[in-house]
Amino acid sequence: MKKTMVMTVLRMLIGWHFLYEGLWKLIQQGGWSAAGYLRMSNWIGAPLFHHIAETPSLLRMCDLLNMWGLTLVGLGLFFGVLVRPAAFFGFLILAFYYVAQPPFLAASAEGHYLWIDRNAVEAAALLAVLCLPSYSLGEYLSGWLIRLIRRRDPAADGGSGLGVKSAGRRELLLSLSSLPVIGAFGYAFFRKHGPVWERENVMAKTDAVTSATVKAFEFADIKDLKKPMDKYGKIGNVKLSRMVLGGNLIGGWAHARDLLYTDKLVKAYHSDWRVFRTFHMAEQCGINTILTNPSLMRVITDYWKKEGGKIQFISDCGHPDGLIKGARFSVENGASAVYTHGGVSDSWAESGEYKKFEETLAAMRKLGVPAGIGAHKLETVKGCVEHGIIPDFWMKTLHQTNYWSARISEGFNVRDNNFCTNPDEVIAYMEKLEQPWIAFKILAAGAIHPNEAFPFAFKSGADFICVGNYDFQLVENVNFVNDVLAGTIDRKRPWRA
Repeated sequence: MKKTMVMTVLRMLIGWHFLYEGLWKLIQQGGWSAAGYLRMSNWIGAPLFHHIAETPSLLRMCDLLNMWGLTLVGLGLFFGVLVRPAAFFGFLILAFYYVAQPPFLAASAEGHYLWIDRNAVEAAALLAVLCLPSYSLGEYLSGWLIRLIRRRDPAADGGSGLGVKSAGRRELLLSLSSLPVIGAFGYAFFRKHGPVWERENVMAKTDAVTSATVKAFEFADIKDLKKPMDKYGKIGNVKLSRMVLGGNLIGGWAHARDLLYTDKLVKAYHSDWRVFRTFHMAEQCGINTILTNPSLMRVITDYWKKEGGKIQFISDCGHPDGLIKGARFSVENGASAVYTHGGVSDSWAESGEYKKFEETLAAMRKLGVPAGIGAHKLETVKGCVEHGIIPDFWMKTLHQTNYWSARISEGFNVRDNNFCTNPDEVIAYMEKLEQPWIAFKILAAGAIHPNEAFPFAFKSGADFICVGNYDFQLVENVNFVNDVLAGTIDRKRPWRA
């Protein structure tokens, strides 16, 4: 009795998870796709998964099977209808997830695992559901039907002697226990996803125009993606898309020059669901990494846990208690790589405190992830090299200075107007370094158009570019990065990643 009750609870919990995963995918604005997940596969099934991701008809079939498979398995487990078939197909789905991205090839964005991850644990639980009995509405109704038939025709069982145990009131109540739980599920689901008017308005086209300044706000969505990014590099054992997301916009650090309200506006825009939407769009576009501050780890870990996302993050380790504490805190929460915050690095270099670089890099490397040095000033990079301090990768600003608000003559970073005062020197010096280089601030915080900034950064020797993207910019920017990378890039510095 007690074992059966435990299995009933386990079955409904797994059903809740599957049902939510399926419904969430079905309601995504712009559509959901497994393309990014499949492209990141690098184990024994990688050729098959990559082929599916690159074949539109197969990808569409895969997406439909995922969305509806999760939903139907969830319904079956939740209500106790066709429990064993639902458990079997649920097990198959999880087995494919495990094979596509096993937890032992690289650090997982979801946490730290040794062979066994949540997919393996839930698959084992489904095997228990498959083999052990639980109270279910389907079995109760089928038993009731058989008893009804036998009452009318005692010989209906063919004289086999197989009896059907009479189910009492307790069994009926336990079989119906999923009904109030589905009510709770429905309340929670629609409370979270019900107010869709804002999302629909974002996607809506303008019906009429009264302003003289803008005719319509229409932007490229996933359906306008020509193809996901397929150019990647590695820093250590960490695989990075050639363009990674910058975290400043999501965190509210807008570098808005004289527009003092913009930081608050950006924070107000980026509610959790908007950040989740941006991450999901990024993954569908082939972007697999965001570079950010530890203060944003809450929203990233929520995205992994609540939305099933896989995007990885690199931390700048900025922390009130110092970079070493920030690095440890970041890796404990799933960071794939860490580096010294650019502002802190510049301050150390200016003060000649290179011993701090040595101690910090050593502490970071003990955490088992790639460790880098961030810098706004070229003098910081030069000083580290001259003192024999060589990181696993560099984070260095790079952008042109031909935009009208640069004001280089007034000094470095005046009112957030300039982040790289000497691009020609930076290009020449970075050309000699053999470590991978992630270039950031390549748009000069929105002052330079991507059509100019992207080719300039890659031509100048950057191995990766870090770009802050709003959700309405992502697809357009990815399409353009793909065009740049598909063409001939006249760069002197070899690709270092």
